[in-house]
Amino acid sequence: MFSLSGQKALVVGVANEHSIAWGCAKALRHQGADLAITYLNEKAEPHVRPLAEELDAEIIAPLNVQDDTAMADLFRQISEKWGRLDTLIHAVAFCPADDLHGRVVDCSRDGFGMAMDISVHSFMRMVRHAEPLMVNGGSCQTLSYYGSARVMEHYNVMGPVKAALEASVRYMAAELGAKSISVNALSPGPMKTRAASGIAEFDTMMNEVSARAPTHQLSTLRDVGAYAAFLASPSARNVTGCVHMIDGGFHIMG
Repeated sequence: MFSLSGQKALVVGVANEHSIAWGCAKALRHQGADLAITYLNEKAEPHVRPLAEELDAEIIAPLNVQDDTAMADLFRQISEKWGRLDTLIHAVAFCPADDLHGRVVDCSRDGFGMAMDISVHSFMRMVRHAEPLMVNGGSCQTLSYYGSARVMEHYNVMGPVKAALEASVRYMAAELGAKSISVNALSPGPMKTRAASGIAEFDTMMNEVSARAPTHQLSTLRDVGAYAAFLASPSARNVTGCVHMIDGGFHIMG
């Protein structure tokens, strides 16, 4: 129904073959997009570079989203090589373990600030860098979770953090819509990723979702990747400011 042939896409957040970002990158490439893929640091590079090379990524670069110089260098590299950017996928989130596993009311100032900076403001910074490169319009996407809207046991402070992320999606969508730049959040159900491994009782959460969701199936990398590829297409350019639930219908259940 659509092709991404010739489009230029940046995918941030690939850690290994179980990463949601990896599922998105594969789907974009399958539809014909040219890719830029980042890795966190030297320790992560051996796990990410072979995956990026498997997809013939034209740019493979380090990026710690807290490093403003590294982020500026990445977008400069994209500008010099491609001259434009069509799609940005931000799949990055973090919270210190002590704050993640404790009560929201007990979250430290530093921990909350770090979670907000990495999980929310880094997306805003990346969209700011991407905006002048999206000369033909574009798609900016991030990842959220249902714990932003409802209390999910053990999700703790990441609930308020993801709520802030979703609010930023709506405001940036309103600000950038006139330039034909869409901003959306994908909200999959629980999936076994490295990031999810830090959440207490995560297997119990997955079992509950599988049991209660109308489809009785957990989300897959293929599910999320297919949705991301559609949102990256010109066919979805009028879809913006939304949180797209990809959870087998779990969110509709009482």
